[in-house]
Amino acid sequence: MSSSFFIKSNVASQSAKKGKNTAGLKRKVGGGADGKNKLRAKKPSNKHNEEISSESETEGPPVSKKRQPKQDVGYDETPQEKKLRLAKLYLEQLKDEEEKKAEDEPLETELIAGRLQEEVLEQQGKLQRFIAKELIAPDPTDIRVLRGHKLPITCLVLTPDDKFIFSAAKDCSIIKWDIASGKKVHKIPGGRKGTEERHVGHTAHILCMAVSSDGKYLASGDMNKLIMIWEGDTCKHLYKFTGHKAPVSGLSFRKGTHDLYSASHDRSVKVWNVDENAYVETLFGHQDAITGLDCLSRERCVTAGGRDGTVRVWKIAEESQLVFHGHEGSIDCIQLINEEHMITGADDGSVSLWSVNKKKPLSTVKQAHGCHGDAGLEQPHWVSSVAALQNSDTVASGASGCSHNSLVNVWKCGQHYRGLELLFSVAVPGFVNSLKFSSSGHFLVAGVGQEHRLGRWWRLKEAKNGIFIIPLKRKPNSEEPNSTQ
Repeated sequence: MSSSFFIKSNVASQSAKKGKNTAGLKRKVGGGADGKNKLRAKKPSNKHNEEISSESETEGPPVSKKRQPKQDVGYDETPQEKKLRLAKLYLEQLKDEEEKKAEDEPLETELIAGRLQEEVLEQQGKLQRFIAKELIAPDPTDIRVLRGHKLPITCLVLTPDDKFIFSAAKDCSIIKWDIASGKKVHKIPGGRKGTEERHVGHTAHILCMAVSSDGKYLASGDMNKLIMIWEGDTCKHLYKFTGHKAPVSGLSFRKGTHDLYSASHDRSVKVWNVDENAYVETLFGHQDAITGLDCLSRERCVTAGGRDGTVRVWKIAEESQLVFHGHEGSIDCIQLINEEHMITGADDGSVSLWSVNKKKPLSTVKQAHGCHGDAGLEQPHWVSSVAALQNSDTVASGASGCSHNSLVNVWKCGQHYRGLELLFSVAVPGFVNSLKFSSSGHFLVAGVGQEHRLGRWWRLKEAKNGIFIIPLKRKPNSEEPNSTQ
């Protein structure tokens, strides 16, 4: 890979000695690992929520840089002792989990060894479950539809245990659904414009959501440049993050942590620590509005740059970025398949597979959802959403078009992700604005609306705003797919 492939992020830092700010990188971290960064947290107000801003620098006295002595440890633990202790705790955790899976059967060493091997392969981006060859098209009568939003659904997320769906819409509301019963569990109503001071929740179109890997936090971003943090179980409002200068278009929690990455039409990526209610830093690089963001467990995230025609991998710790080119149109959606591969969709109708080690796509399907229009004036259907079943060979894409029925396409990735083979298509009425696979791979969820999530270029009156739960059926006598390198 050429040295030009690594482009230093345009990141400015806050000077600890002079106290001056620049337009780039700002840090606010509580109890930083190096003891040098400061956290300036806003004092709790009498209101029901707290607000942290990436622009605020004088909201309160800085916390002392001196590390406080640990209260629960009576002696100094050496690094080697700490590593040994954590390793023992981790192995005990694995043992408990495997014992539960084995349903009280005798635990064998191979179970833990296999689990450890899977996690190593997952970190390396080499874990792949071959599921696609076993999937068959669902019967239309088996597709369930949940309706509750008054306006088009813009985004949705599933909880890690596959029990609940959070959906958001242009009506500024968020609904938590029980998947088994199809009933609403909680609803966070939207407010009208001008009621921001007294309304608890969003008063503008919600564009993106993310849920932490333990289900503790839900994050939502809107057209008003705000990020709201909610309690996952009760939907209680916790914090409000401000700092973006344009609509918030992408959110994702780093797996296994409560670090939150956000992207915006202001072309920046911001990093937040939700546990500390703290802003960490800002990264710049895109030349146009960012339209999508995703991350897994590594300290990095990937973004789609809309009309700047680039996909970028942000290495947070190294403060650098990798730049990829491939689509001819605006890149509107992105999703990681594993730590090394991702899928994108664009308004030129193409779907692409990428490796983080290649500057160009590994594979591209043009006009992935067909075309519309009169003869000689055909235009491809926009690819408005993509999804990936993590660490597998199965991905999906959703389209927006002028016709009554749009399509959700389910694809099989070729060997080493060098190719896409269409497995089946599911017709849904409306714009497919969001797609998510369940963690188990047993179903696919589509958020559908009468309008595109980013605008009102045209409206399909015949469509209904709803959530489509599409079962992913296996062929008869098919076994659970094996994981391989």
